[in-house]
Amino acid sequence: MAAGKLTYKYILGYAAGMAGWSILINIVSVMLIYIYLPPSNAGLNTLIPPVVYLGIFSVLALIVAGGRLFDAVTDPLIAWLSDRSENKKGRRVPFMRIAWIPAVVFCLAVFLPLRLSESHQNIAWLMVTLTLFYLFLTIYFIPYNALMPELAPSGREKVTLSTWLSLAYVSGMVVAAQTPLLASWLEDILSFNERIRSFQMAIGIICGVAAILLYLPVTSINEQSCCQGKPAQVSFRVSLGQTLRNKNFRLFLFADFSYFLAIAIIASGMLYYLRVLLDLEEAMGSKVLGLMIFVSLGFYPLVLWVSKFVQKKILISSALIFLGIVFLSIFFLGKLPLPPKSQIYLFALLASLPVAILGILPYAVIAELAQLDNLKTGLAREGMYFAVRNFFYKLGMTVGIMLFTILTVWGKDPGDDLGIRLNGLVGSAFCILAGLTFLLFKEKKIQQEIKELSEKDAKL
Repeated sequence: MAAGKLTYKYILGYAAGMAGWSILINIVSVMLIYIYLPPSNAGLNTLIPPVVYLGIFSVLALIVAGGRLFDAVTDPLIAWLSDRSENKKGRRVPFMRIAWIPAVVFCLAVFLPLRLSESHQNIAWLMVTLTLFYLFLTIYFIPYNALMPELAPSGREKVTLSTWLSLAYVSGMVVAAQTPLLASWLEDILSFNERIRSFQMAIGIICGVAAILLYLPVTSINEQSCCQGKPAQVSFRVSLGQTLRNKNFRLFLFADFSYFLAIAIIASGMLYYLRVLLDLEEAMGSKVLGLMIFVSLGFYPLVLWVSKFVQKKILISSALIFLGIVFLSIFFLGKLPLPPKSQIYLFALLASLPVAILGILPYAVIAELAQLDNLKTGLAREGMYFAVRNFFYKLGMTVGIMLFTILTVWGKDPGDDLGIRLNGLVGSAFCILAGLTFLLFKEKKIQQEIKELSEKDAKL
């Protein structure tokens, strides 16, 4: 429980960490496939052999999946260690302090292959650097997320802080999306012999911005004064099992997984939609994602106002279903009776409303679930809740990247683009199914139990 009222010092300092994390994770989402497995008209060399296993699994898809399988162990383990920590400086911030620099370093290292041509050495390099990047990002982000229920104890404070976190996340997406544009400028100014060098320098600059943002929560949040959570003295197996037995939490996880799967497909596919389906320059991706985020921010006040009167589950379910409908348009990009730029801008505009809803409300939902668990059991296991959520977030992003990579087997080049188009159908199916499933979430019951137990505790 927070020791005092949520202040803007903590809001801004805390949200900066989300922006830094978002920059790093979205750089990987946007650029990884494009750098290592570019389309034929990108002016870049393929860096890993285009080997396909069982007819669908490319080497790149398996590498990404392997990194996430590693997370299956590290996410809940770091959460358990954080929940149990008796460090005098706090349970969360000390983990963040040791992880922010390695996370930035290994993010950059992912894009510094040993050779600038097809090579099995690049496969080994990517496996090591990507795994270490995910590890240190987990060490930072799991404890970071677990701070939220203590910084924002009341329901409205959770929504307020969730809004700022969403703003920070989408701001990080916008910054990461500027990579192709920044690379284009650097290429014009510095005239590199290999085009990849401009991308590498752009990624390095943006990683530097992320490093500053990741460091701000470490210095601005005094965990000893603003948080009163006690170490949860329960075994790892029991803590994880109790968390996963929560039916409402499982419903939330499936909805969250599907949303981030869709986001991963959009991020991974944007440069392909532009170059392959619409014959536009990569730098357009910065403008398109920027437009989507800018317009979504305009919807934030509306989402906050509506959330006072409409259940969060209704808004989240509606947003997922609408996003699924928007996804169908990917299949038809380049074939619609509109100019290419109009087609991609229309896609961004339609996606902006569900992105606003799904950016704000899920943080408030999971914080309420963790708060209710704490009130019922007396155990502060926020870290485990956010760890499991973070794992499913990563799983959604990973499956999205894998599906995109797998489907490129059926075409990723101009005139041979079926694989790119099929991603729209896959993303649509996941979003619509998740939206319908989340209608089973028992939001009113959760809020009523929180109110009753909080009042009971106040009387004691």
